Amino acid sequence: MRILVTGAGGQLGCELVAILREDDVHALDHRTLDITNEAAVVATVRQIRPEWIINAAAFNDVDGAETAEPAAFMANAHGPANLAGAAAGIDAALIHVSTDYVFDGRKGKPYTEDDRPNPISVYGRSKYEGERRVLESKARTCVLRTAWLYGKYGRNFVKAIRDAASTGRPLKVVADQVGSPTAVADFAEAIARLIRTPARGLFHVVNDGACSRYEFAKAIVRGAVQVTPISSAEAGRPAPRPENSSLISLRWPAVGIPPLRSWQAALNAFLDSPM
Repeated sequence: MRILVTGAGGQLGCELVAILREDDVHALDHRTLDITNEAAVVATVRQIRPEWIINAAAFNDVDGAETAEPAAFMANAHGPANLAGAAAGIDAALIHVSTDYVFDGRKGKPYTEDDRPNPISVYGRSKYEGERRVLESKARTCVLRTAWLYGKYGRNFVKAIRDAASTGRPLKVVADQVGSPTAVADFAEAIARLIRTPARGLFHVVNDGACSRYEFAKAIVRGAVQVTPISSAEAGRPAPRPENSSLISLRWPAVGIPPLRSWQAALNAFLDSPM
């Protein structure tokens, strides 16, 4: 299968390229293809003529987006719209990756695909606009919301906590943000299976279960250092975060692909694997 992966230099893109190595994968990072450049996107898609486009490109700096709103919307909304338009032009299918941060976190329990988004940050608003443009396009599309991705490539929460714990000093981690930690390897494997199905539309794809950032950090350090809970207000980050943006899926079971394992099992497998 011929597949175009955008954002191939990031943690998800690298994982996808590794998992899809038996396919005809065209992996393009930001330097090779800027998805905000419509002419470049159309020309590239017409040249490669992929059966699937998997968009792993994004402006993922949640705090930085607060002061870079135009750049965030260009990457997270305009760029995906360009890909959807180009996909429709050659009858290719598109997978676009979105986020739990499209929700405000006030529901008090996990969000399903039927819940109405209400993002509270620039990042969340830009990602929701990207979802809308992709789903409303003429292309055959899948939008996959995931959360708290971590893996062996790039920067992520698990690596940051492990690095901080290596100093031996106690850690302070927010306890009032709840989400669905997801191993990028599991998410990428789910994508690899999804492109072999006729499924289309919006799906939540995360490792099973939920926890707070504090609980997640404690599971990462495995007792090596003390972890103290703090509030989001104490952390003082520029962008507001949802209080509980954990996800579950009403639609994934119908696809016929096994659900992702628990977040605890995925994390333990990652921590026990060679880095």
